[in-house]
Amino acid sequence: MLRKSHKIKFIFLFYWILLLYILSALIWWYVALSRQNDQMTSYKIALLKNDSSFEKGYNSIIEDKKRKTAQYIGEGSIFLLLITVGAIFLFKAIHKQLRISKQQQDFMIAITHELKTPIAVTKLNLETLQRRKLDELQEKKLISNSIEENNRMNDLCSNLLLSSQMEGDGYQIIFEKFNFTDLVRNCVDDFSKRFPQKNILLVDHEESFINGDIFLIKIVVNNLIDNSVKYTPKESDVKLSVFKHRDKIELHVADRGPGISDKDKREVFKKFYRTDSTKKTKGTGLGLFLVEKIIKLHKGIVYIRDNPPAGANFVIQLKRID
Repeated sequence: MLRKSHKIKFIFLFYWILLLYILSALIWWYVALSRQNDQMTSYKIALLKNDSSFEKGYNSIIEDKKRKTAQYIGEGSIFLLLITVGAIFLFKAIHKQLRISKQQQDFMIAITHELKTPIAVTKLNLETLQRRKLDELQEKKLISNSIEENNRMNDLCSNLLLSSQMEGDGYQIIFEKFNFTDLVRNCVDDFSKRFPQKNILLVDHEESFINGDIFLIKIVVNNLIDNSVKYTPKESDVKLSVFKHRDKIELHVADRGPGISDKDKREVFKKFYRTDSTKKTKGTGLGLFLVEKIIKLHKGIVYIRDNPPAGANFVIQLKRID
């Protein structure tokens, strides 16, 4: 991956050198042709000095000079336009590759850390249980911690697999009618058990049904809750609300984390993207990418609001059928 990044940077440097050379050659070409045109004009005028029709010939020579100058400018402008369009297109393509390369490097670092941490924690807990005789409360704590780490690794693997399947059109969506509010309630209960130190609350809810893929919608809700849990301080709440809005059902997931800047509100849904304030926190940049992709497949929308005085409020809208 590192060699690929260096290679792309070398291509980027070569691109700028080549572009400067082409522009310099274009300018030199125009200057050389203009000088040649001036010289030929002067030579033709010199030949006319002893000609009785000097004025008529002079006007013809000047017109010819202007025509050739216009020709050079026209051809040069078209050539410059083609070079500019090609240069912009190539610049964007190379810049995109550099950005993707950087994101992939960050992703590989994050994914390695995300996989190694639960494995190391689970191994340590099991070795402790094997080698030491602990009281029942300590054993339960170690087992609970191991299960939590295992669940986190399972969620990560599910996101990786689903991301690959959806990008390759390998996932077959199954639409069916189900109670959306019940699904959210179950997700909240599950996270409350996994993170008893966090306050995850379903504060407002209206019963409503939607037509969708239960597995995918559950991933959406889980990813949004998981995202909010990661960035919310222990003493603060993660609040979920489900309510009807015209022919839509809305889910709000509000946290008290660092919040998301206006610039990043759209960027965070891109694959592997992580804001500067979240790079030190566990994550791969796949969760919100999958959220938007799944919601779009269900003809819904997802967006982010501020949650004054601090934090973010993720909102999804889906069509309800009740």
